[in-house]
Amino acid sequence: MHFPLFDIGVNLTSSSFNDRHTEVVERAQQAAVNNLILISSDIADSQAAAILAAQYSGSYATAGIHPHQAKTFTDKSLNEIRKLTAIPHVKAIGETGLDFNRNYSPQSLQLTCFEAQLQLAAELQLPIYLHQRDAHKPFYELLKQYRSQLCDAVIHCFTGDERELENYLSLDLHIGITGWICDERRGLHLQELIRKIPTDRLMLETDAPYLLPRSLRPKPKKGKNEPCYLPHILATVSHCLGKEEKEIAAVTTANAKRFFRLS
Repeated sequence: MHFPLFDIGVNLTSSSFNDRHTEVVERAQQAAVNNLILISSDIADSQAAAILAAQYSGSYATAGIHPHQAKTFTDKSLNEIRKLTAIPHVKAIGETGLDFNRNYSPQSLQLTCFEAQLQLAAELQLPIYLHQRDAHKPFYELLKQYRSQLCDAVIHCFTGDERELENYLSLDLHIGITGWICDERRGLHLQELIRKIPTDRLMLETDAPYLLPRSLRPKPKKGKNEPCYLPHILATVSHCLGKEEKEIAAVTTANAKRFFRLS
């Protein structure tokens, strides 16, 4: 039995989904994943996500520049993001933040790009969709500086430790949980930490086509994640919390609708 769910992180613009957008959305709806947030990594991606979101009922988009793409940030970028936020289906700024793990963009540019988007989210009073990897201290310090000006913020794909979680919760942030929690190699700590997340701050996401849950059976032939697998993540989260799936589905969906300002 499937319960209505909200996937707050789908990379539907990924080349993995080329020419398959409709079937991916239809499979999600068949699994009762009725709402999707299509996340973006740069301006062109944000524009594409906005177009796709308008095509599918229950789908919405973010607009922003990922830290990997911070090197593409220019003086014109904020105006482009601002234009996109005027589109009704665009509901948040991001995905933005810091990623010092791969440093696809210089750290100094990542910091500049991130702070500019924090300022824009504060100005527009839009939620901000956040990414952080191996950069917790500067990320947290900058976020703390702007938190009082922001309406809401979510840590996308949280995989951090207890100290990081406590820092984020101290700023009253929402926490996004992916199929990482289904990974017996690297997700065991998350299965314990999730109990510390207040239920009114918890949201679920697949990060499709990435992070296919390792415990999913049977696995798709091409090994690509899809929003239709969100019920599997729900089952794992519910088990870790010792609560019924119906309850967790209802609360995480309500949290997402409230966070993204949906009626």
